Amino acid sequence: MPFSIDSARNIFPNTLAADAVPATIARFSQLSAEDQLALIWFAYLEMGKTITVAAPGAASMQFAERTLKEMCDMTPLEQSQVMCDLANRTDTPIGRTYATWTANIKLGFWYELGKLMEQGKIAPIPEGYKLSANANAVLVTIIGLEPGQQITVLRNAVVDMGYDPNKISGFKKISAPVVPPKDISLRTQVKIEGVDNPTILSYMNNLNANDFEALIELFTPDGALQPPFRRPIVGRDEVLKFFREECQNLKLIPERGVAEPTDDGFTQIKVTGKCQTPWFGGNVGMNIAWRFLLDPQGKIFFVAIDLLASPKELLNLAR
Repeated sequence: MPFSIDSARNIFPNTLAADAVPATIARFSQLSAEDQLALIWFAYLEMGKTITVAAPGAASMQFAERTLKEMCDMTPLEQSQVMCDLANRTDTPIGRTYATWTANIKLGFWYELGKLMEQGKIAPIPEGYKLSANANAVLVTIIGLEPGQQITVLRNAVVDMGYDPNKISGFKKISAPVVPPKDISLRTQVKIEGVDNPTILSYMNNLNANDFEALIELFTPDGALQPPFRRPIVGRDEVLKFFREECQNLKLIPERGVAEPTDDGFTQIKVTGKCQTPWFGGNVGMNIAWRFLLDPQGKIFFVAIDLLASPKELLNLAR
């Protein structure tokens, strides 16, 4: 076979991803728990001036309601300790519960915590709290990023909190119910300048329709998907799990692309465009590149999703 997953990752090597995102996340992880929590709060306040966060759906929040109620019944000192324990990844009952939640449930949990802070039901960041010099430098960096990069940094910051699931015996992730696919009559079809490959069009259309069962059939049995700044997810079962847990209600807006034949009948295709999430809707479109490698039968052997360094990268389709 001409390609392995590792070699497939190198197609279209000139694609410039937003390396500032993992670098900023790494700097954030080195901060104290208190500074991490304060920085998240200050960043959301700053972002709130230009980016509107959407309320989480009831289905996502049913798993966090008990924990939120439990925290509301605590003293302010206990509430602050819970949040610090989450940031420190301490082994606590709430830290273990948090570890079982999918990314969307965790995002909803912090969204609700912010509302409860504003209502005075959860201990807020102490009035007059000043970030350390390092934390303030990270905040300045976040504010200077593109909106899509900002929300990726803050998403990863809270998703990585809680006790390490790898240390939990019999760990099982809890997911919100899978959204049913859109009715055929309600689906819209994407158009991509320069690309009319039916597999690529079906990938975009099925994902936009939450039709994950049809979507996974586009992959080879050993196919892989590489989310932004993560290792590839390999095999249909694992890729399908990723779609169900992290890709519900996304809106892909591909704009243009290029298709090129490569070794042994494979085809490499690069598409650039935007992706909107249910958390920010049409208010923020992340600049994305999709790098596909199709086998001779037109099945997806590999696809990488890249968060681009800048809007001008949307025009960069060179190899």
